[in-house]
Amino acid sequence: MSDVIVVGAGVVGAACAYYAARAGLDVTVVDRGPVAGGTTGSGEGNVLVSDKEPGPELELALLSNRLWRSLADLGGFEFEPKGGLVVAETGEVQRQLAELAAKQDVEHTLVPAESLRDYEPHLAEGLAGGVYYPGDAQVQPMLAAARLLRHGADSFGHGTLRLRLGAAVTGFVRRGDRIAGVRTSQGDVLGDAVINAAGTWGGEVAALAGVDLPILPRRGFILVTEPLPEPLIRHKVYTAAYVTNVASDSEGLETSAVVEGTPAGTVLIGASRERVGFDRTTSVPVLARLAEQAVALFPALREVRAIRSYCGFRPYCPDHLPVIGADPRVPGLYHACGHEGAGIGLAPATGHLLAQMLTGSPTDLDLRPFRPDRFAEESS
Repeated sequence: MSDVIVVGAGVVGAACAYYAARAGLDVTVVDRGPVAGGTTGSGEGNVLVSDKEPGPELELALLSNRLWRSLADLGGFEFEPKGGLVVAETGEVQRQLAELAAKQDVEHTLVPAESLRDYEPHLAEGLAGGVYYPGDAQVQPMLAAARLLRHGADSFGHGTLRLRLGAAVTGFVRRGDRIAGVRTSQGDVLGDAVINAAGTWGGEVAALAGVDLPILPRRGFILVTEPLPEPLIRHKVYTAAYVTNVASDSEGLETSAVVEGTPAGTVLIGASRERVGFDRTTSVPVLARLAEQAVALFPALREVRAIRSYCGFRPYCPDHLPVIGADPRVPGLYHACGHEGAGIGLAPATGHLLAQMLTGSPTDLDLRPFRPDRFAEESS
């Protein structure tokens, strides 16, 4: 019998389990696959504040950014506080970037065109400027999930953390109207509370409890280059179109240049977004467009070989906000899903806030904007 069952062993579920165990709760993490076997294993590892509009998600990102920097002391997941550089192709776009940065009220530096190469010596000529955000960072997402689970399990003097992998959740155990555990392909797992941290599949898990969460998959591809002998790119670099694409409601294909290096010497190239269900078919035209956009930003990449690509599914919510908190429709059920492409960056804050809620402590942020029943209110 656990205090908390976490459904999902991705980075959000791992963060929920870590903070709950650190708060003194006994936790069981259940997943139908391995650790980080879903969206987490297909991510770039972004820890961003630069792409967030002012409001609840930016507040969540700022809290999470602080927590990631504290978690970095655990080591072992390649935390890189590299900063992010958003670049503009035109003067008008540069003006819009400056306006957004001013409204965000986070640490930033406006970078005129003539100073861009001070930040990135290999950038293309002819760009109109940019904005540098020193708070942007990167982690290796699979290592981060595994490390959080390991340290949650090692929370001596606190709670406990156990893993049940290869156990698909097929339903919920109820005690009256209240959730009392989950039914799995390996038998029932009982607990006082259940956190749905199933990412892109969070809507399916919610449906097993009889509630609706409109979470849809939004596919994205990433190109990976051969390892380079010397670092080519210093920061996370992306064009202003990335911010627009993140906020878009379009089902169609959208791409924007997002380029960054890794400690292994490879370069990661994104980003694409499209809603095509769970279709994993590799799209050569999309990969070609990503390569073209990356070369336009960093011409030196034209001579570098791409060695592989991969795709994942972002858990998309219609209002672009995650679902975090207790579900008033089903006592004992909590949600931590729907983060779209920001789940890795927002994971620590999500886990920290839910642990506060589960232990009856005041939460550091107002969770009402993320409440699970908000979609039913909008449709009524």
